Amino acid sequence: MYRIRDLREDRDLSQKEIAKVIKTTQQHYSKIENGKADISGEKLVLSAEFYNVSVDYILGLIKEPRELK
Repeated sequence: MYRIRDLREDRDLSQKEIAKVIKTTQQHYSKIENGKADISGEKLVLSAEFYNVSVDYILGLIKEPRELK
């Protein structure tokens, strides 16, 4: 499962705020967080850039976040 919910909640942000960042609706973002929709590559990159973490961390492939260079 993606770590986008944890990243968002750790920063006390709403789904609506992040949806705007990744250029989608709050409803679609909610589906991504709940595993009912996949996140596109573009939205994944926008999320990684916004949170300054690597894509592999968001995807759950590594345990510790790595900052983007």
